Amino acid sequence: MPSEIIGVIATRYAAALFELADSSSMLDQVAGDLKTLKSMIQQSADLRRLVDSPALSRVEQGRAITAIAQACGFSELTTKFLGLAAQNRRLFTLLGVIESYLGRLAARRGEKSASVASAVAMTPAQHDALVSTLKTVYGGNVAVDVKVDPSLLGGLVVKVGSHMVDSSLKTKLQHLKLAMKGVG
Repeated sequence: MPSEIIGVIATRYAAALFELADSSSMLDQVAGDLKTLKSMIQQSADLRRLVDSPALSRVEQGRAITAIAQACGFSELTTKFLGLAAQNRRLFTLLGVIESYLGRLAARRGEKSASVASAVAMTPAQHDALVSTLKTVYGGNVAVDVKVDPSLLGGLVVKVGSHMVDSSLKTKLQHLKLAMKGVG
């Protein structure tokens, strides 16, 4: 399925979940559940296979994702939502749903969302310094989502809206390689 269509589906599901969470005064609780789920999907190849596999039936996916949600102590709303997504064969859109939901929540709060890729895990002091710098540069609140990407070799890639700052060693080496090709 083309990524544009997946994005539309994810946005619609996120909007529905957001409205339900808002009407139940559960925006933060659902956001916490979704952040935990996102981290789990990123860290577990088995969970990625569960959400992406067309070979598993609706029932199998539903049972598995519901059991995971219950074991993690997710809210009833999040658990039911995941079961519905499995029933409708939409688990493959979960990462998009999570991003869209968190983006809506940030917009509601007047926050900007920043996506940061780091070559190594950041210390709490480094994380706090990064958040502080982003708040100064972009003004107001900035919600920061940090992930570790060892392929960067060193440095950071920071994306806020349509702005991107790539200070990764990987990119610097690629630029050096291109410059070396021109010298000879």
